[in-house]
Amino acid sequence: MNPSELIYPRQRQAPFREWSPSIHYAQFQRLKTGSMPLRRLYDFELLYVSQGEAATTMRGQRYTITAGQLIFLPSGVFHQNEAVSKPDTRFLGIHFDFFDELQIQTEADLVVNEASVDIGRFAHEAVSDVFPPLSLNPVYTPPLVCVQLMEQLVQEFTNRPLGYELVCKALMLNILAQLLRLPLSRSTFLASQHDLKLFELMEQIEANPAKAWTNKSIADRLNLSLDHAAKLFKQLAGMPPIEFVQSIRHREARRLLRESDLSIELIGESVGYADIHYFSRLFRRNEGISATEYRKLSRIL
Repeated sequence: MNPSELIYPRQRQAPFREWSPSIHYAQFQRLKTGSMPLRRLYDFELLYVSQGEAATTMRGQRYTITAGQLIFLPSGVFHQNEAVSKPDTRFLGIHFDFFDELQIQTEADLVVNEASVDIGRFAHEAVSDVFPPLSLNPVYTPPLVCVQLMEQLVQEFTNRPLGYELVCKALMLNILAQLLRLPLSRSTFLASQHDLKLFELMEQIEANPAKAWTNKSIADRLNLSLDHAAKLFKQLAGMPPIEFVQSIRHREARRLLRESDLSIELIGESVGYADIHYFSRLFRRNEGISATEYRKLSRIL
């Protein structure tokens, strides 16, 4: 590692009211197996793995990022990303800065040209007295609500409706807050004898959303009463068990609509809804448009 790289990311102590993130790029990506070029960024990137496995080598350490995890890539730090899964790995990438300090015209403005480095252009990481910097531990497992916020941000940035900049800024602040809370919340979660079981159960639901999850089956797995299981689950997940299951199924349905040619009926079955009419009603209620319209829109964009 070059000793000069130790100064990056540059950091700025600032109260939360001064944080004003701007979004430079937000997109779903599919990359074939293999390594990408070594690079540095002028801004910051959240690189979330939605399917498959990836790896990033940074500061002499190789980080493995599995589906459901993200890596925080700091400004000014050399890193090399790799799509590990075959035939490809699927990502959600968001480029941003914390203080609206960069003017980005094209995607090429995000990556440092090492033949003509602009030292004054590297963005600052916002830090506070409340949380440790995000760059301290770069790999995170974001909660479902954070993933939904990232997906919504991609949609806003892609569609660019009137006022999208304001919405993207608000979403990014919420995403940052969710990530900053993770180390603290994780230690708090595991304080209870039931929390580890709950956390493992949530991971099982995410891995197999089509399974016949019910309030009773969830309570039985935890060896708790229905009411007590629902209360503890909501404390950890932020929503009741069945609502959590439905949100995971909806997320998987959206992914399949974007990335596969399966019929709407088969997609409904694959996420746990044998009744196509029920699946269609739920999808429209959650998304505001039909599954067919969502697929068409995602492919136009």
